Amino acid sequence: MPSDAPRELHALKADSFGRISLMQGPDGPFVRRDLGHVPAWLRLPAWWLARREARALACIAGMADVPQLLAWDGRRLDRSYMAGDAMYQRPPRGDVAYFHAARRLLQQLHRRGIAHNDLAKEANWLVLDDGRPAIIDFQLATRGGPRSRWMRLLFREDLRHLLKHKRMYCREALTPVEQRVLKRQSWVRDLWFRTGKPVYRFITRRMLKWEDNEGQGPKP
Repeated sequence: MPSDAPRELHALKADSFGRISLMQGPDGPFVRRDLGHVPAWLRLPAWWLARREARALACIAGMADVPQLLAWDGRRLDRSYMAGDAMYQRPPRGDVAYFHAARRLLQQLHRRGIAHNDLAKEANWLVLDDGRPAIIDFQLATRGGPRSRWMRLLFREDLRHLLKHKRMYCREALTPVEQRVLKRQSWVRDLWFRTGKPVYRFITRRMLKWEDNEGQGPKP
């Protein structure tokens, strides 16, 4: 093996849709999603999700505090590494500055025409080593015109999920406007809970024998 070939430092996550590892390359650490470990019957949806992430990352190239796409060859997706901890590992309790920065980060993402669609999971919010927020895992992200009605609905759902975390860890800092946003439930949310979520639970819990545990990974 060439001396400059990337080597795996350790696995960050492994499930039916691929293995995510922290890698060491000649230019430093990076994160790799490898679909080589995916069962044959799941390769198409795993590839579709990875391609979706690659396309979303291409749209936010150069943006701070989100992963940068390094490579995508149809089997491996490489993205930049950001040193930090998941929100549930290092909760930003009482950290008003964190949530103000998270709101600005979300606004930047939306201006690029990207709705994340999976920000209810604390695992997708990072607390970086210097305390700043970062967002990862764009497999379910949607791309579109920032001014379209559909995208504005998705943006509002992204914001609602951020505000739910703020309510959990920094409730006293919620503004009256943010409290109203939290109370307003869109038809997108209602449709998901009535149709999408039962299907999601059936696939993950019954077929894959895996449970997301609210973004904290599979249960032991």
